[in-house]
Amino acid sequence: MDDLHVAPGPGAPHGLTVPAAELVEQFSHASGPGGQGVNTADSRVQLSLDLATTTALTDRQRARVLKVLAVKLAGTVLTVSAAEHRSQRRNRTAARERLVALLRDALVPPAPRHPTRPTNASRRRRIEAKHRRSVTKRNRERPEPE
Repeated sequence: MDDLHVAPGPGAPHGLTVPAAELVEQFSHASGPGGQGVNTADSRVQLSLDLATTTALTDRQRARVLKVLAVKLAGTVLTVSAAEHRSQRRNRTAARERLVALLRDALVPPAPRHPTRPTNASRRRRIEAKHRRSVTKRNRERPEPE
């Protein structure tokens, strides 16, 4: 198994290289297409990477990836599986591509928020609401003696 390469992009300007030793592959029976070999071939692939211990990420990248992918993690381990192809080799390639896509998307920093100005209609509604509230409070006052 070769190292896993993530192409350069936002959040990883020089790309990433995950050493093959840090990737864990497991194989099992896959349901679906396969003909007579479907019950005997271990074509389903599960590819796992422990994000807390990988040397491919900087501390800043690790924090971002752990935060973004928190719902997909088991502890700090990210696992993807592929079983859509009949051959184990093609499923291994698909699993690696999925892992690369997840890492690349998780590394993209959030877009900065640019504050917008309130619209004229929202300003008008705010002023009208304040006026209605002041009228309500003014009507609660004790009437002046005549």
